[in-house]
Amino acid sequence: MTTAHRARRGLTRLLAGAGVATGAALLARPQRIVDAVAPEFPRDQLWLARLLGARLVAQHGAVLTVPSAALVRLGSAVDLVHAASMVPLVTSPRYGRAARISGGLAAAYAAVALAVAPRSAGR
Repeated sequence: MTTAHRARRGLTRLLAGAGVATGAALLARPQRIVDAVAPEFPRDQLWLARLLGARLVAQHGAVLTVPSAALVRLGSAVDLVHAASMVPLVTSPRYGRAARISGGLAAAYAAVALAVAPRSAGR
């Protein structure tokens, strides 16, 4: 394993760890997170924040465990689908800020994760 490959695996694991931590926070304290970043988000919809948290823990936990190029690509694809699903909500008075933050972070993570991911064999 080359030094560059080890560095990419390390960065990938660092990003995945941040994703796991974010997901765990959304699972454990969704109200606190929502109050801090999108206070207009409806309280009766906090289950959505928990669901996102569960997805983040599962997705990033898998990458943390196996930081392979293929798994990073799959996770990035999931993040891009999530980001795209937020687009219709960005102008909503109740959901807009949460959609912009969540979708923007998902798109940014997808791009950064792909940029630092370990390279597949032959690349």
